[in-house]
Amino acid sequence: MAETITEKILAAHSGRERVVPGELLNVRIDLALANDITAPIAIELFEKSQIASVFDPERIALVPDHFVPNKDVNSAKQVQVMRKFAKKYGIKYFFELGEMGIEHVLLPEKGLVGPGDVVIGADSHTCTYGALGAFATGVGSTDVAAAMITGEVWFKVPDSMRFTYRGRLGKWVTGKDLILYTIGDIGVAGATYRAMEFTGEAVAALSLSDRMTMANMAIEAGAKNGIFTPDQTTLSYMAGRATRPFRVFESDPDAVYVEERSYDTAAIEPQVAFPHLPENTRAVSQVETIPIDQVVIGSCTNGRIEDLRMAAQVLQGRTVHREVRLIVIPATPAVYRQALSEGLLEIFLDAKGVVSPPTCGPCLGGFMGILGPGERAVATTNRNFVGRMGHATSEVYLANPAVAAASAVLGRIGGPEAL
Repeated sequence: MAETITEKILAAHSGRERVVPGELLNVRIDLALANDITAPIAIELFEKSQIASVFDPERIALVPDHFVPNKDVNSAKQVQVMRKFAKKYGIKYFFELGEMGIEHVLLPEKGLVGPGDVVIGADSHTCTYGALGAFATGVGSTDVAAAMITGEVWFKVPDSMRFTYRGRLGKWVTGKDLILYTIGDIGVAGATYRAMEFTGEAVAALSLSDRMTMANMAIEAGAKNGIFTPDQTTLSYMAGRATRPFRVFESDPDAVYVEERSYDTAAIEPQVAFPHLPENTRAVSQVETIPIDQVVIGSCTNGRIEDLRMAAQVLQGRTVHREVRLIVIPATPAVYRQALSEGLLEIFLDAKGVVSPPTCGPCLGGFMGILGPGERAVATTNRNFVGRMGHATSEVYLANPAVAAASAVLGRIGGPEAL
């Protein structure tokens, strides 16, 4: 019987010939991930088990990235817990300052995730790795603790939805716009506990960076995972990068989907998601005059070198509006170094922006850009819930890097065409 890529990966990792949606499985994992918010909880539970060792010290990644560099005593304690645990159990992949980056950009960059993998993370945006053709999903800290002991986790096999994107993308339209448009179409609960499978000629033309952005935000539609079929773009990215062998899966031509949707990408403009849900989308050309106070370019959604290049293209030779604060956050040290070598950081500084070391920081209202009462921000992040970036009366508008950069210059929400 025909299967989807998600079903094939789960079957291969559960010792089954095939699986069907709705089945409960014990699944072997290839990697377990936790950060400075979620790891200490998992570590406490692990230590209570009195197990002498983790299942595999090379299959666990610990990345303090949410409140780093440590913003206060409590955040420093959180990272101390991780550091001591990593040393005690010989965890190979513990990344601190200098090596530390935003987890969902860092791990693919380091080759720790590959096609066909099963990856769990105590962070909802773990679904990012579906861009590589992996089954990747967020879980609770308790699940990560159990997985660090057993190397397994249980799943219910999700139904799959297929999203087909036809045509060619217009100017300044990115993967961020495709996924925002899609979430605007189906809603934040439109893919609840389903696999969102992305395909079509427009997807095939996307960079891996754009695919990661789309997979990253699958959770914003309620999905269990987002996933792309690996192709030459994927394999080229993995070449010389993968830390272990991987296996490529793809859906059968006659695989069954619970729902299918098709989009003409030529009709999709750059999108802006209004507060307070990612589904509140509209084309940038339809946005009225909305003054802003801050712009954040970065995060696990749009902090890669391609994102910074796009922002710099818009900002070059321009200056940020005098009433706007621009914060640019390269997602990893490698991205930071590349942006430095290409002169992008100079462009941001000349525009009167601020460049931060890698951190999740403002995305979750952690630090490095907290919003005050009534303030508005345009951000390349993934969520705009009430109080997400600061005060409960503040507002966050989600957009791609070009729109964010243009808005910083305009002092209001707008795209590059308005400059």
